[in-house]
Amino acid sequence: MKFSYAMLPDYPLQESLASIRLADELGFHACYAADETWHKDMWLLFAAAAGQTHRIRLGPSVSPVTLREPTLIAQALATLDELSDGRAEGVLSSGNFGLLAQYGIDWARTRPLSRTKEALHVVRTLLDEGAISYDGEFFSYQGLFTFARPVQERLPLKLGAMRGPRSFEAAGELSDGCHHALSYTREAYDYAVRHIRAGAERAGKDWRSLDIGAWVVFATGPDSAAAKDAARSMVGIYASSMPEEQLRRNGVDPGELKPVIDAIAAGDLARGIELTTPEIAERLSIAGTPEECRDKIQREIAPSGVNHMICALTDRTLVKAFTGRDLPDVADVNTQLRLIHDRVMPAFR
Repeated sequence: MKFSYAMLPDYPLQESLASIRLADELGFHACYAADETWHKDMWLLFAAAAGQTHRIRLGPSVSPVTLREPTLIAQALATLDELSDGRAEGVLSSGNFGLLAQYGIDWARTRPLSRTKEALHVVRTLLDEGAISYDGEFFSYQGLFTFARPVQERLPLKLGAMRGPRSFEAAGELSDGCHHALSYTREAYDYAVRHIRAGAERAGKDWRSLDIGAWVVFATGPDSAAAKDAARSMVGIYASSMPEEQLRRNGVDPGELKPVIDAIAAGDLARGIELTTPEIAERLSIAGTPEECRDKIQREIAPSGVNHMICALTDRTLVKAFTGRDLPDVADVNTQLRLIHDRVMPAFR
């Protein structure tokens, strides 16, 4: 199983670059970041990181095709691939529904899966051929070309999926894999992998060759209680983007979480955290000592066929930036990267 570092680019940029360099030195497969307005620009950050690293792969997980035009995603990926000498990859989705709402976009009217599938075709074509003529339902081009060319013969493109089943099947059938965010139970991953496999087999592909990634809220450290408290601080913010079907597959009644989501939507993060019980946080994160985190991955995620853990690390700085809470006993990102390398990853080699 591969391990990757998912960052939110909200730290001082030199600190983010230092963490990416460390992840590279430790042998993490990739560093991903959200391509969202809420954060610092991941494309510029990864362009700088490309020149300071040697092995680690770089790219968005995810880039939203509702907000970023797919030919511009292809252009950026190809440019990053040249800068990194063939280490770029991308994960596409319709976008974060909360962010879309702030742009005045009703996600339900965007036909998110159809738009994402069409965008995948556009990005794949422009990366592979350097030109595109296409008249689709959402995107149209006449003789559009680019001199931005990837180094890799086939730059990996994957889809982000949370709801299913059609989104998981589309990922298996049409792309190089699926990053499934914010699930933590065997039931949820069995469901996702079952539909990814169905899509792959429909296309005549071996589903085991796909990148099947679990993108999870993750906090670890020597102090189990502190790590779990850090995760609890962020769970409601992330869970607000989870569809009801997904919550149920993770053992959470949507009604149980509604007061948390309502408080966060109203801007009362402190109340949202107060209402997030330790039991909800335990169900919607991987947190604790490295051994507790390892055991949960072994029990709930690995048996389903997931072959890639994508750890969205939560530390004191991130919690304080998002919520104002100061948790001095929580391990910082670099300490967590080392603990994952030393005490979690060896169990999955």
